[in-house]
Amino acid sequence: MTDSGTGSALRSLISPARYIQGRGALSELGPRVATIGSAPLILADDVVRELTEPTITSSFERAGLPVSFERFGGLPTRREIGRVAGVISDQEADVVIGLGGGTAIDTAKAAGDDAGIRWVSAPTVASTDAPTSALSVIYTEEGAFESYRFYSRNPDLVLIDTQLVANAPVGFLIAGIGDALATWIEARAVGQSNAENMAGGVATRAGTALARLSWDILWEFAFPAIEAVRGSLVTPAVEAVVEANTLLSGLGFESGGLAAAHAVHDGLTAVEETHGLAHGQKVNIGSITQLILEGRPTAEVREFIEFTARVGLPTTLTEAGLGEAGDDVLKTVVRATMAPEETIHNLPFAVTEAELLDALKAVERLGRSVRAGSGLPEPKAPERR
Repeated sequence: MTDSGTGSALRSLISPARYIQGRGALSELGPRVATIGSAPLILADDVVRELTEPTITSSFERAGLPVSFERFGGLPTRREIGRVAGVISDQEADVVIGLGGGTAIDTAKAAGDDAGIRWVSAPTVASTDAPTSALSVIYTEEGAFESYRFYSRNPDLVLIDTQLVANAPVGFLIAGIGDALATWIEARAVGQSNAENMAGGVATRAGTALARLSWDILWEFAFPAIEAVRGSLVTPAVEAVVEANTLLSGLGFESGGLAAAHAVHDGLTAVEETHGLAHGQKVNIGSITQLILEGRPTAEVREFIEFTARVGLPTTLTEAGLGEAGDDVLKTVVRATMAPEETIHNLPFAVTEAELLDALKAVERLGRSVRAGSGLPEPKAPERR
């Protein structure tokens, strides 16, 4: 995924056609969708549907649109995408709405692409930067990362109701912070290597700046936003973090580029021990791994570990379910991370499997050291779901 080094690659920035965020925004979904299509299909799981159906029904009735929900199966697998695409065709829908978290949204994008219709992202949590992007993360039936799937366009609309975000369990927001913090770490590395971004070009200054802005907002507003969401409150800090997690991280990762942090995430999905973790939790392990691989200044790495530990993100292999893992398990992670198509190769230097294995092991030792030195409790293994 790297540039030829000639300096002739085109610079590229991509984005959704429209982004809308704020308290009560879901009530505007119908009128906004009416400008895109007349026969929408809404993909959502049962919990999300129960939370949102009254508001969506009222909004769609006001816009003169029919209301049609389809139950989401849980993961963006090839089978689930094909099934939803079939429903779209059977119902003759002309726009599909991914309502819920990143997996529902990624499935809606893929199914909409297969069916040849337009798509809308309506996240109910701020847990990933999937809503704005022109790609889906595809998983196997077992829950392991399979591939990225790219599209020729981004969603026509991204609409996020911050009251829904504030009403959701705070763990979703925390996971989104972990995903978003990686944006600048990776965009910085991609900029140094002049590698391709996810849009197939070299990052623009705007794309890189948006990645950095996401980082700056999170360091300033993460803690007050988390406390507000614990009380289901929408405050300026919550609005700022939702924008950082969703819009700025989305534009920043796609137009800035990915490197080792997300590649390590993908590698972690290859072992069953990590399947109970959210996307952003695994990404945070990847971010620490990348900082170690880069040889970043000790103070910078320790500050990042302490900050993310206090946010509530895993900073050790123990918290990722790998505290007792032997080399055979970690080598499975390493091999998946180092796959030829993975974004770890966007780093401005080559990484060997042995170096990556040592960096992963160093995450555990350094994470424990920082926690002990900062007065934080010892890490605990995640509860099995």
